[in-house]
Amino acid sequence: MADKGFEVEGLVRRFGRTTAVDGVSLSAPRGQVLGLLGPNGAGKTTVVRVLATLLRPDAGRVRVAGVDVRRDPAGVRRRIALSGQHTSVDEELSGRSNLVVIGRLLDLGRRDAHRRAGELLSRFGLDEAADRPVATYSGGTRRRLDLAASLVGRPEVVFLDEPSVGLDPGKRDELWRMIRRLAEDGVTVLLTTQYLEEADALADSITVIDHGRVIASGIPADLKRAVGGHTIVLRPADVADLDAAAAVLAHVTGREPGRSRRHELVVPVAGDAEFFEIAERLRARDVAVGELAFRLPSLDEVFLSLTGATATATATVEDAA
Repeated sequence: MADKGFEVEGLVRRFGRTTAVDGVSLSAPRGQVLGLLGPNGAGKTTVVRVLATLLRPDAGRVRVAGVDVRRDPAGVRRRIALSGQHTSVDEELSGRSNLVVIGRLLDLGRRDAHRRAGELLSRFGLDEAADRPVATYSGGTRRRLDLAASLVGRPEVVFLDEPSVGLDPGKRDELWRMIRRLAEDGVTVLLTTQYLEEADALADSITVIDHGRVIASGIPADLKRAVGGHTIVLRPADVADLDAAAAVLAHVTGREPGRSRRHELVVPVAGDAEFFEIAERLRARDVAVGELAFRLPSLDEVFLSLTGATATATATVEDAA
């Protein structure tokens, strides 16, 4: 297995007569972030639970940090960390005490447990809050502590199941920086998320699943290209020029552009030649431009195109497991 990240081949997991995961294959090498996307109930959490040894696979091959989850689940658990959607620390203890207790449970000596707690508190910017009860922490601070707690045992692979749920944009940015640093330190990360910009910002590669099956995988740019074409986004500097700008886009592309509430015009194009012609015609008509962009589809558009954003029939079964 390359670089001892994780590797899943043909994973099948059933709940009674319902097949929640049907032949899923995915992998990530050491120090990479894999984004796992899909509608609610698509099978994402089931995949994570199998990788984390919380569920046994019914079929397929699953290896984490070079260890087979069937043959040596205890060996897998020694090498991984799992951070779910909700914090798992003790609210009555201080942040420092939480980390020390976890260290002791992982068989660290008292001195080593305190040393490791201090390292993580400093790394995650928790020094000032370290000796306060967790009950007094904000949501963002608790999230940082929860991620720090998952790293006490120096895991090789970390599973993050929608880690930024409920965080405001500022706190989410902090969390993103921490996840990037994990990868820089050589930790392999599997990230499930409902925020597509999060996957776009963090993931080295993305796997999209729906109805328990992989429907697309690759680096974000390749997935965007697969959806097809480029888009021109135009916002005139003066709203009064909106109709004139729309006429230019329609003339060059042969398509009537869409209009957004932000007074943007959006039209699909075949290539960059149309972009340059549009720029020239706008200049010739003295239409001042506030924004003119030539871009691939967003990851949101990719997701909607691939899945139709439909919830799957396995949602209730998966959530109840």
